[in-house]
Amino acid sequence: MSEYKVTVGLEIHAELATHSKMFCACRNASDEKQPNVHICPVCMAHPGSLPVINKDAVHKVLMVGAAIKAQLADYTEFDRKNYFYPDIPKGFQVIQYAYPLVKGGALQGVAITRIHLEEDTARSQHEGEVSLVDYNRSGVPLMELVTEPVIHDAATAGAFARELQLLLRYLKAGEANMEKGEMRVEANISVSKTDTFGTKVEVKNLNSFRSVERAIAFEVERQIKLLDSGGSVTQETRGWDESKQETFSQRKKESSEDYRYFPEPDLPKLMISEIPEFSSEALTKALPKLPWELRDTYLSLGLKADDAEMFVRDRVLGEFFDMARAGLDQDSILVLANYLGSDIAGKRESGELPEEWLIAANAVRFAELVSLIRKGLLSSRGAKDTLSLMLTLPGSPEALAQAHDLIQKNDVTFLKGIIETVLLAHPGVVADYKAGKEAALQFLVGQGMKESKGAANPGIIRTLFIEALK
Repeated sequence: MSEYKVTVGLEIHAELATHSKMFCACRNASDEKQPNVHICPVCMAHPGSLPVINKDAVHKVLMVGAAIKAQLADYTEFDRKNYFYPDIPKGFQVIQYAYPLVKGGALQGVAITRIHLEEDTARSQHEGEVSLVDYNRSGVPLMELVTEPVIHDAATAGAFARELQLLLRYLKAGEANMEKGEMRVEANISVSKTDTFGTKVEVKNLNSFRSVERAIAFEVERQIKLLDSGGSVTQETRGWDESKQETFSQRKKESSEDYRYFPEPDLPKLMISEIPEFSSEALTKALPKLPWELRDTYLSLGLKADDAEMFVRDRVLGEFFDMARAGLDQDSILVLANYLGSDIAGKRESGELPEEWLIAANAVRFAELVSLIRKGLLSSRGAKDTLSLMLTLPGSPEALAQAHDLIQKNDVTFLKGIIETVLLAHPGVVADYKAGKEAALQFLVGQGMKESKGAANPGIIRTLFIEALK
């Protein structure tokens, strides 16, 4: 298999989170359960109805272009893409063809060809021998991103799609939830033994990152087996069967000539430079901190890659981390990240911690908890118990720990009393230690911690045990 060169290019459609549809005032609610309630003469293509361009949709695509440092268009226009399908009420789709809003740029190390705007289709529902069409989604603003054919393995394709979803969420351009169909991936795949491209096969409508990776891996293997057996690859469009984990032929691949593109006569041409908020300077200034910038920041703090990625992808937790780490030194930040990544993330997943707890005031309290840990006033067990109290009770971590006798005991006289009690209770373990069994010491330390209800300083109590056992 290694003698073949694999080439993959992606086409990704993502619904934009605008208030209204692309060319009319209907509400953008593609996941509406009741069919055909967000429709009007424009999105139903009634004769005489005229479309109007959604300014917010244009702005969101330009923001994506600014984030990936692409070339932003000045002149742009919309075209008609002519083809028949029951879920396209006009008999054509309004799309940017010759003049996309964005050209070039790169994301996750993958070069981008173009990003343009179009309108989404309606949704067909097949029930037995009857097919129904729900037009709520018809006309929803859709961003299409096309990569250069520079991807050479399934993992890179999956990583790119994940990063694009993340970028859209950071920019508030869209949620890009693949399970809801808000982002759909199409992969163009070819294999060849030379530096030239092989015959391209398109796999359409992949609706999960796992499906993207598995469909590409399957298609590469299918094409190689076909070529090795003396056959040839047919240029076509294929689908992905999730249950069988394989692609299947759908139809012969169309060429651009089949769509008979021509400029949409009912929409004006756009000169982007005439709209001040669409200038490159304004767009760049409006950009938030981007996923890769935050990732670099977290890694520079010394965070583990997994923790950094968690805070980048889960911005509720990431923003709580950012608030709590303000003013902490680097070692304290690492302790903070560890507790957030384990205890807080675990309590969120189990439902013990409501989202509304992750606010600025509690971030300050959490930083105080970390300070108590770093000062040696709370053991690991004591910190976890104090945190549990913080989730339901007001007050500072130190006050809560004091009230519930969780402050770590460093008093030697107090600890010697515990040691004496433990040694008297376990004479056999004492004998094992004196006979050279080092594991016996750990058992005794554990018993000492238990006797102190987790409040003893484990380092001090270990030292005192060693001294007593001499």
